[in-house]
Amino acid sequence: MKIIKLALAISLTFPVVYFSQGETGISLKGKELFGDLKARHIGPALMSGRITDLEMHPTNNKILYVGTAGGGVWKSTNGGASFTPVFDEDHIQSIGTVAIDPSKPDQNIWVGSGETWTRNSVSIGDGIYKSVDGGQTWKNMGLEKSDRISSIIINPKNSDEVWVGVLGSLWSDSDERGIYKTSDGGKTWQKIFGIDNKTGCSDLTIDPKNPETMYASFWEFRRTAWSFNSGGEKSALYKSTDGGKNWKKIHNGFPSGKLGRIAIAVAPSNPNILYSVLEAEKPETSGLYRSEDGGNSWKHLNSDFGLVVRPFYFSRIVVDPKNADVVAKGGLFGSISRDGGKTFKNLGAMHGDIHDITFDNLDSERIYVGTDGGVYRSWDGGNTMDIVRSLPVSQYYHVSLDNKEPYNIYGGLQDNGSWYGPSKGDGGIESRDWHRVGYGDGFRVVKHPTKNIIYSEMQGAENIWRYNIDTKEIVTVQPLPVKGDPKLRFNWNAPILASLHQPDRFFAGSQFLHKSEDMGKTWVKISPDLTTNNKAKQNQENSGGLSKDNSGAENHCTIFTVAESPKNEKIIWVGTDDGNVQVTKDGGQTWSNVTPNIPNLPKNTWVYHIEASSFADGTAYAVFDGHTTGDYNPYVYKTKDFGKTWTSIATSDIKGFARNLQEDFKNENLLFLGTEKGLFITVDGGKNWSHFTNNMPNVAVHYIDLHPKTNDLVMATHGRGIVILDDISVLRQITPEVLAKDVHFFETPDAVIEENSSYGGNASELEFVGENPSTDAKITYYLKKRHVLGKMDIEVQDMDGNKVTTLSPGKQKGINVVHWNYSTKFPKIAAAKTISFAGFNSPKVNAGNYKIVMTKDKETYIKNIVVKNDPKSKISADDRKRQAELSQILFDMNENLAFKVYELDETLKILDQLEKKDKSFTKVKDAFLKQKEKMVVTTGDNYVGTAEPQLREKLGELYTSVVNQFAAPTNAQTQNFENVKELYDQSLKELDQLNSKNRKKIEDQAKSENIPFVRKTKEEFIKS
Repeated sequence: MKIIKLALAISLTFPVVYFSQGETGISLKGKELFGDLKARHIGPALMSGRITDLEMHPTNNKILYVGTAGGGVWKSTNGGASFTPVFDEDHIQSIGTVAIDPSKPDQNIWVGSGETWTRNSVSIGDGIYKSVDGGQTWKNMGLEKSDRISSIIINPKNSDEVWVGVLGSLWSDSDERGIYKTSDGGKTWQKIFGIDNKTGCSDLTIDPKNPETMYASFWEFRRTAWSFNSGGEKSALYKSTDGGKNWKKIHNGFPSGKLGRIAIAVAPSNPNILYSVLEAEKPETSGLYRSEDGGNSWKHLNSDFGLVVRPFYFSRIVVDPKNADVVAKGGLFGSISRDGGKTFKNLGAMHGDIHDITFDNLDSERIYVGTDGGVYRSWDGGNTMDIVRSLPVSQYYHVSLDNKEPYNIYGGLQDNGSWYGPSKGDGGIESRDWHRVGYGDGFRVVKHPTKNIIYSEMQGAENIWRYNIDTKEIVTVQPLPVKGDPKLRFNWNAPILASLHQPDRFFAGSQFLHKSEDMGKTWVKISPDLTTNNKAKQNQENSGGLSKDNSGAENHCTIFTVAESPKNEKIIWVGTDDGNVQVTKDGGQTWSNVTPNIPNLPKNTWVYHIEASSFADGTAYAVFDGHTTGDYNPYVYKTKDFGKTWTSIATSDIKGFARNLQEDFKNENLLFLGTEKGLFITVDGGKNWSHFTNNMPNVAVHYIDLHPKTNDLVMATHGRGIVILDDISVLRQITPEVLAKDVHFFETPDAVIEENSSYGGNASELEFVGENPSTDAKITYYLKKRHVLGKMDIEVQDMDGNKVTTLSPGKQKGINVVHWNYSTKFPKIAAAKTISFAGFNSPKVNAGNYKIVMTKDKETYIKNIVVKNDPKSKISADDRKRQAELSQILFDMNENLAFKVYELDETLKILDQLEKKDKSFTKVKDAFLKQKEKMVVTTGDNYVGTAEPQLREKLGELYTSVVNQFAAPTNAQTQNFENVKELYDQSLKELDQLNSKNRKKIEDQAKSENIPFVRKTKEEFIKS
């Protein structure tokens, strides 16, 4: 046997490797590289996230599908009480619409990707998907360039016939707009109706009683980074009566002039009744229209604010399936009418911004509502609303971390304020663990480096708050214009930054970089206008098109990202939304615009992130986002000379436009990139990138931070809340030399036995609870090839080679992570009527050095690890020794009792047979049974009918209590031990006396009757 010793001890300073420019790098991809490394999701769900679409099963009101703005598709099978994600494989997570096949509702589900509530922060789509197994698996069926799909209609009489309304690109012209049809279940598509490359289908619906009749609304629209335009001559409502072959406008009764977004709904109980909500040039002609003749004529009924507000964002109208006069409309608060649209009232109290409403097909009093804050349920027709607490689809813009243990995570959410919460909690991370520190659209949240103070902001730096956690004092500290200042232009997502070098120093960006040395009390400008200051892009008061929409979301020519060099406080980088990268090397006295030095970058591409390197003063990374011009390519650059020259490190491996980059603190070649389609990692400085998909969907990653102590990669996702990749330090160690080995053990931090004694949380089964990090020791190794044939096992041994326990090895190609919870082995417990939990508890190992011994085929690999006690512990070494000693004594007593009871049971089996032949053995058998009844419970039901505990139960209970604590045994435990020990000694003495008196007689008779009387040795019994 060949023994390969891989390490003698663990060092906390991990080896790193730097590649020369001439090397080709490391090309392993995905699970071949990352193996068992897995992301964990911590939510939160108490503020959930934007819901785009709700779809009810036509006949089973327990089944409900939810489409989200950035968190994929979720399914409920219990009437909306709880949900499970069903769209997490390699699919974009931005959802426009979900459709259920009326004739095969348990099999065929369609999903159109790309959100259609076209605010500035929407993601993108990549086509239409189909599932034929109720959402378990999905296949992309085409229309990859559709960008956003608004509607899917399935012929209720023919599952293969499907019509799709394509809204199309938000940011640019696109040919793939209009209505598409398939007659072969999605194999091929034909465009059957369209207008032009600026006008898309925003709504498509069908007469449920006549699939030849359908209605389509077309919308002319365009968004740029600095403006939005809704409406035009091409916006219109159409009707087809021949299955989409021919279409005609149905505007009789509509206002003249330009129209904007048009909502359309057919009353299922009476398809002649239609409702439409119009965005028109004249406000008094906007609002709700009703037709009672299938759209031949329309009557204007209502222009309530709730019906006309922000039509690009609220354009869903829904009719009760059983009552044509009950109609509901999305909006700021949501509106419902029970008199055919003449009057409306708000739906019950819930989060604002209502995007979809659906009635239970079997009970119209049950209503589900999708909002910017999640899904709500009502059982009384919308009067009272209850939020679903199990949907962790929150949309983070930014994230930052502190150095507490456990560390806290800070960040702002789309329309859900700003919050902070822990990276782990008692029993998991619950809703109660999150704390609000801001309102509105939350963006950047920053902890003061040394004080218990938090900075947070809301959209457009409308407020920047300084919040004292201890005193609860809130002070607004945003920079304000002073005499001689122009209007300050703050981005909707304005940058704030706490200095790495001076704790009270604080930065904020408008078109200028503002600096405060006193936590925001006093501000000075340390730059000129660093933007292009293009006046044509500063006309936000006229943004919106037919409906003015100056929310601040289109503020432009602003600073978007600020980075202070970790090495030199005088070096500051600034990136603007109109494409400038500026750098100062003297603390802001002079600035250099280095944008012209960046090769192959389209002009004015948004600078989404700058990362100042931890390795050299002049090194930085810049990430550019061109999607607001219709450019979905990733742009990622590196400079080593303060921006004089730049090198692209974006490759074809990267999918989705990029937003953020995080450099590792120890290995300059290890980089993490957040894109619209998930997380990408390079271990060779950008020569090769690999998509990380282990428990990580293709969700948009808006920001990344790396914790300097735990090495946790923390991601702010725009649709799945906070996602953490725990301890990325092994990725620092990947080199060509490592990958050439058959087996390589990675250096990992010393294992710490955390002394957690929490009772856990109090969340109900219907609430989302974020996953805690593992506290186990992690044995992490790389396999060059998957182990398929032959022996492979892992033992933990002490340094003398004595076996502590065995572990199940990971055998896949790539990184394998094997967990050890510091247990030794479970004790063998005496057989009895009841369950003994003692058998599920093992002594923890003592702190010290241990060997991990891997046997693989004919070779043995050895890795040493260090196990430490919890550094926060107050328990003395003597107390630990006393606890370990008593645990071991009780362990041995349990196993010895188990063996004695085994012997007794074997004797009783023989006596059962002897008694049938010779009744004189009845008395002997009864004596053994009576002895057994003193040793273990022989009756009961494990619940209220449980018998009085006997020796086994008393011994097991004491063992469990002692072995699961870290402190020395209490006086009560010690005294109880004396009592149990006395019972134990007495029982075994009595059993020995019984055996001495009867054993020979039993064995002799069994032998004469040819009854086998073979017992295992104690060693054999313990191993069995």
